[in-house]
Amino acid sequence: MQNLWSDADAEAIVASYAKQGVPRDLALRVYTTRLLGGEPRLVLHGGGNTSCKIKVKDLVGEEWDALCVKGSGWDMAVIEPAGLPAVKLKPLLKARALERLSDKDMVALQRANLIDPASPNPSVETLLHAFLPHKFVDHTHSTAILSIVDQEDSETLCRKIYGGRLGFVPYVMPGFALAKAAAEIFGRDPSVEGLILDKHGVFTFGDDARQSYDRMIRYVSMAEDYVAKNGKAPAKVEAKPGALARPIDVAPILRGAVAFDRGEGRYDRFVVDFRGTEKIRDFLSYRDLKRIAETGVSTPDLVIRIKNKPLLLDAPAAGDLASYARSVRECVAAFVEDYKAYFAQHDGRDGVKRTMLDPMPRLALAPGLGFFGFGRTLKDAKIACDVAEVWIEAAMGAEAIGRFRPVSVADLFDIEYWSLEQAKLAGAKPKPLTGQIMLVTGGAGAIGAATAKLFAANGAHVVVADLDGERAKEVAKATGDGAIGVACDVTDASSVRAAFDAAVATYGGIDIVVSNAGAAYEGAIGEIDEALLRKSFEINFFAHQRVAQNAIRLFKLQQTGGVLLFNASKQAVNPGANFGAYGLPKAATLFLSRQYALEYGKIGVRSNAVNADRIRSGILTDAMVKSRSAARGVSEKEYMSGNLLGLEVKAEHVAEAFLHQALAERTTADVTTVDGGNIAAALR
Repeated sequence: MQNLWSDADAEAIVASYAKQGVPRDLALRVYTTRLLGGEPRLVLHGGGNTSCKIKVKDLVGEEWDALCVKGSGWDMAVIEPAGLPAVKLKPLLKARALERLSDKDMVALQRANLIDPASPNPSVETLLHAFLPHKFVDHTHSTAILSIVDQEDSETLCRKIYGGRLGFVPYVMPGFALAKAAAEIFGRDPSVEGLILDKHGVFTFGDDARQSYDRMIRYVSMAEDYVAKNGKAPAKVEAKPGALARPIDVAPILRGAVAFDRGEGRYDRFVVDFRGTEKIRDFLSYRDLKRIAETGVSTPDLVIRIKNKPLLLDAPAAGDLASYARSVRECVAAFVEDYKAYFAQHDGRDGVKRTMLDPMPRLALAPGLGFFGFGRTLKDAKIACDVAEVWIEAAMGAEAIGRFRPVSVADLFDIEYWSLEQAKLAGAKPKPLTGQIMLVTGGAGAIGAATAKLFAANGAHVVVADLDGERAKEVAKATGDGAIGVACDVTDASSVRAAFDAAVATYGGIDIVVSNAGAAYEGAIGEIDEALLRKSFEINFFAHQRVAQNAIRLFKLQQTGGVLLFNASKQAVNPGANFGAYGLPKAATLFLSRQYALEYGKIGVRSNAVNADRIRSGILTDAMVKSRSAARGVSEKEYMSGNLLGLEVKAEHVAEAFLHQALAERTTADVTTVDGGNIAAALR
């Protein structure tokens, strides 16, 4: 592993933080923490921790010996000084004399001694950092070292590789007990430069930031070298002939199968991320893949991200997705029953009864293809895949030099249901549409953009589809929260399919479709050119049908229902003079929405429409507003607010109607009017 220390970079960060009053040692602690956190083979998504011991003044100017230790929730790769909260050291050291200290009391002790009460909770391994006498302490979950310690004879192997340079701590669950055990092991031989934590990771320490960092890189490199020199390629299964299904064919099936059914048509849905690198496919070809997968994860921390084990699937053969879908659902059902048994077996061993988490997998292995990560958000799905890549690297290394034997399933349960680990995930409260994926056509227009923004604010992942692909990307960027923009010509079947494929490739499927794209054409109906009328039907009716058909295709694969929302317009129920070319296809679209409600309600699909009028920069362009208000002899403001409420209706109000329909679980075949009041357009 490459040592990334740079004298120039180190001094630059010291100088930069000195302007903010940050002392040199803390600035260097930030620097080396970032070096460690930027390497996924060492630290990933909240894992690992670092510390330094310095003198710190409190709010009234009193100076204390303090431990600056990584705060819970901070990412080491981008940490700032605030992410290393200072804790008074002396009270922490007194705790070592205690026989026992509950997790609750440990957290209380640490928080009670924060120099700044507003700081985040210090790491769950704060006491271990405190009990070691060194000024700087580093902790990582190196994949190479996990390959060494995830063995039956891990201690013997560590002695062979490191001699007496590192102490060896048998597995103990993180917290007070581990801190005491590690301090005791160190006390037996204070000459060691670090500690190996069996089935867990490694600590190194030193008198300065560089020494502690250098030791981490040195001992991780020794583990890497040992695996490289002594490893043998595990046996593989013979390659199966025949073509494989594509990830975008498999993802919606998987996504639907792992959705957690809460009853009465309600699901906790998951977003899907796919990885299919050569290394991943190589791992999935191992003859002992089932044994490895059943054994567990490489380090206990991973259990909160990918459960106690992954879901193992068959290779997805192309051409028979119906059969594969049945196989997937059988595999998921078996996983769920196994998880329930795992919970029943281990819950209550300590006298505490817990509430079972949802039993759905967070990682699925598809031999020949790759693996799929599941999360309530795309970020969580990507985290699942990231930690899975770390898991397979550690497992591959362990199998190369012996037999993969990580921590026991019982120990994994203790970590998965440990309150301090669950606290890491507790901050993300679900929103009404968390886990759901929405696609809006005409997404770069006023109504589409407002709808995208509102749905994203309510938790949905959004696909902004528009004829102007670049504008769609701009709207997606402004929408935020991982939204994507795609070019989509709704009059072109292949373009519509490509937009839906992009949604599946990014998020794994679709739950809500807002079919919004349209264009207005004017002219007396008895005189209008037939080609123009056909053009209007193409974009204002057939495009909606094309979009809805693609949605139904995915809804049927997912088997979790879905929502179709159509922009039908006031013209569908209250035609205006010289606007027949627009109103006729819109009337057909209104009935199209009801036909979908009629035919697909049996599979949980809800289909609704919005009847809106006089939306500036929607179908009603600025030029049209100007000409119509002039023709009526009123101001533009008077024209736009010419309704019963006397208020202008904006794109955001239409978006609110779409959101209401998406959330109304018992509403289908509905038409919601958003026009400020127009009796002639009221449905009756």
